[in-house]
Amino acid sequence: MKKIVFLTGTRADYGKIKSLIAITQSSNDFDVHIFATGMHLNKLYGYTVTEIEKNGFKNIFKFKNHDSVKHMDRNLSNTIDGFSKYISKINPDLVIVHGDRVEALAGAIVGSINNILVAHIEGGEVSGTIDEMIRHSVSKMSHIHLVSNNSAKKRLVQLGEEKKHIYNIGSPDLDLMKNENLPNLDNVKEYYNIDFDKYSIAMFHPITTEYENVTNVIKQFVDALIESKLNYILIYPNNDLGTEEILNEYKRLNDNKNFKIFPSLRFEYFLKLLQNSDFIIGNSSAGIREAPYYNIPTIDIGSRQNNRDKFDSIYNCSYSKKSILKHICLTLDNKITNKISKSNFGDGNSNILFEKLLKTKRFWNTPRQKYFNEL
Repeated sequence: MKKIVFLTGTRADYGKIKSLIAITQSSNDFDVHIFATGMHLNKLYGYTVTEIEKNGFKNIFKFKNHDSVKHMDRNLSNTIDGFSKYISKINPDLVIVHGDRVEALAGAIVGSINNILVAHIEGGEVSGTIDEMIRHSVSKMSHIHLVSNNSAKKRLVQLGEEKKHIYNIGSPDLDLMKNENLPNLDNVKEYYNIDFDKYSIAMFHPITTEYENVTNVIKQFVDALIESKLNYILIYPNNDLGTEEILNEYKRLNDNKNFKIFPSLRFEYFLKLLQNSDFIIGNSSAGIREAPYYNIPTIDIGSRQNNRDKFDSIYNCSYSKKSILKHICLTLDNKITNKISKSNFGDGNSNILFEKLLKTKRFWNTPRQKYFNEL
């Protein structure tokens, strides 16, 4: 029986790997463990490790890797230390990480240095911020790549990765996005005490490489939302450098009846709210990935999602209040006619493709020694 460790540090990456954890933990062929760290252990963001527990998953190890968001390098160091001690005890055959967070980088570093197979989910993506640098670094420390589309596969080949170790399984969050897998909207609204008939989703994350502008940028964002006089479900940002400034600005909204503010939302509950929203605004990847799938317009602000896949439903604007308000009006006036192509992110069966892959000898015989593949 192969022992597998999934590493998760945020509500977002957990939503991406949830279906993969479920299908492997329900199998008799694998001994599955979860290393929960990062935002999951932060009470400010809802202590979301409880959501993992509520989903009925077993073998959850909790590791608090930070007290402050100001030092991402120290968070990386702490995670490396904690994860190293953890895997030395359980001795896994495979470490699975997702995306572009420092927790994923820590997992890939520890796994590869300890000669343990590392599989990276959704490598080869681009964004243009520090996240992209981290994502590519994770890919270089990983042995196996589980990508969402052929464009990502091509980029990994450009990075010197071997084609035979790159598998296109689609984006695993699509496994959960089908309507039959989502809760009833009325139940979601009741659970979160949301009484809006019409609303939009707002999410704005700090950009580490633009930290010096975060105070002005978030003020413009909040001013625009207030002046639009629309209803918003506002979700806390990631815990990166700049998040304190964003949360401080959100205090202005505490008594505003047009806003419902949440540290975090259950992933399927978030998807249902998104599916029924007027639009999503901010700079979250949910506006690039999930929103187009539901034909929901996106107002993408600034540079955080630069170079990501773009569809007719996505409107990019600057950080200025004037530009944001202009695009809110534009979005409400326009009707989206296109539907996202399944070829961009798969067919919603990533978990099945993943399990089949894990049952092949080829997967487990992947060499631990990597070589740069010359084009």
